[in-house]
Amino acid sequence: MTIPVTDVRVDDDGIFARCDGELVVDVLFDERRIWSFWLPRDGKPSGGGYVVEWPSALRRFLHGTTRLQLVTHVEQQTAYDAEVQLGEGSDRIAVVNDRGLPLGIDKSLRLAQTFDTRSAEHVAPLLDSIDEVLGALQKAGIEPFIAYGTLLGAVRGGKLIGHDSDADLGYVSRHSHPVDVIRESFDLQRALADMGYAITRYSGIAFKVDVREADGSIRGLDVFGGFIGPSEDDGYLHLMGEIRTPYKREWIFPLGTTTLEGREYPAPADTDRFLTATYGPSWRVPDPAYVFETPESTHRRLNGWFRGTRVKRAEWDRTYSGHKLEGELDQTASAFAKWVVREHGGVPERIVDLGCGRGVDELFWARKGARVTGLDFVIRGSEAAAEVAAQEGLPVDFRMLNLCELRSVLAEGGRLAREPGPRVVTARHLADATDKVGRANLWRIADMLLRDGGTLYLEFLNTRGEDDPFARQHHLRPLPVDLVEHGLRERGATIVSRKVIKDGETSRRICRMVVAWQR
Repeated sequence: MTIPVTDVRVDDDGIFARCDGELVVDVLFDERRIWSFWLPRDGKPSGGGYVVEWPSALRRFLHGTTRLQLVTHVEQQTAYDAEVQLGEGSDRIAVVNDRGLPLGIDKSLRLAQTFDTRSAEHVAPLLDSIDEVLGALQKAGIEPFIAYGTLLGAVRGGKLIGHDSDADLGYVSRHSHPVDVIRESFDLQRALADMGYAITRYSGIAFKVDVREADGSIRGLDVFGGFIGPSEDDGYLHLMGEIRTPYKREWIFPLGTTTLEGREYPAPADTDRFLTATYGPSWRVPDPAYVFETPESTHRRLNGWFRGTRVKRAEWDRTYSGHKLEGELDQTASAFAKWVVREHGGVPERIVDLGCGRGVDELFWARKGARVTGLDFVIRGSEAAAEVAAQEGLPVDFRMLNLCELRSVLAEGGRLAREPGPRVVTARHLADATDKVGRANLWRIADMLLRDGGTLYLEFLNTRGEDDPFARQHHLRPLPVDLVEHGLRERGATIVSRKVIKDGETSRRICRMVVAWQR
């Protein structure tokens, strides 16, 4: 049955439409698919319909004119077709990279060169690399197969899915314990690196192989490890990306075959069961806006086994690699650092800064006489500050702390808690830059460090500013003040004071808190 899409309106904020049921809609610019969404799943209720906002990755292109079409993906029925003007300017909107190559929004709402923009000549190197990597993995002693969207495209239509942007391989280890599976994955990575491939590791049992295509584009080939076990979970398939489901080994082995772009590739023995475990029973119906809904128990289990040291690491690596560190050190200390000194009535003798970032505040406090430890997830951010501190003989040290890994929190918290005397703990834009697990561990380590005396000075984003580059650059999400207070009180803290203030000349609002533990 066809579900009608009516009353469509398009403006700079997004797309408004009415619809009586869920369906997938493709957005085309000048007859090329740019993006797909579910209506109303991805929309906000408004005026009897739904508003679906433009993806943030797409907004910088939305200046000019285009023929915009909305087409239902499965039925291929056109719900809207009009010439529209967005943003400023009158040129044709071109969603392309810096080399003029077409881009689209993938299932993760990121810009990518999707397969529907690529010719057979351009994807041939990727297929060649699938062949080569499969051979290398087989030579290393495992039985790999194509997986996820790559397998889905092969089984459903014998070709790469147009709205996909990468290729996926998987394997199920002969081992049943996570440690053994991790060791095997690193052995596989070394074998591929010896072949000349550039490797980026995602987790303990997943990595990406970079493949250069004919036009110079870099395409990622993902290798996801999996296993059945360990003993207490025997009968469950665990596969990175993210699957944990009751499974039998004979549904995978012996491997069968499937055809992709005219080439034969290994596949799980029962592709129907595998794709049902991956995408659900409706996997046969195309869905370019599919969203993985991983149970929290599965996510936490796989994080604990394989991703404890990698959660959000890629985002912060990109943040720090995109700027010259020396330039950052020319900046003055943050307003927060100066506020801490004023609020404390002078420079604290001992400061532990959680989430120190570039380390600029550490230098400021140390030059005024404080002994400072800066803790951060990505220690490379403070490398330049550490060099300056060494040159000036300042009492500053920088150490790694991962709030998403309990082992790191307990080890570093225990080490610092052994130091005698009161201390000040600071955390600027840290609670709003991590997830709920990280926040719980932030309150935990603050409790460990301050239960014998001292003060926590806290700053976090309360309201995002309009078109807020600061929030984007620092991966910040606004937090309700009551949510933060509740988390702190659960750890036995007392809120000494709190204040929500306007941050500079922007509409951004931040909250500053003074917190203590009174035993």
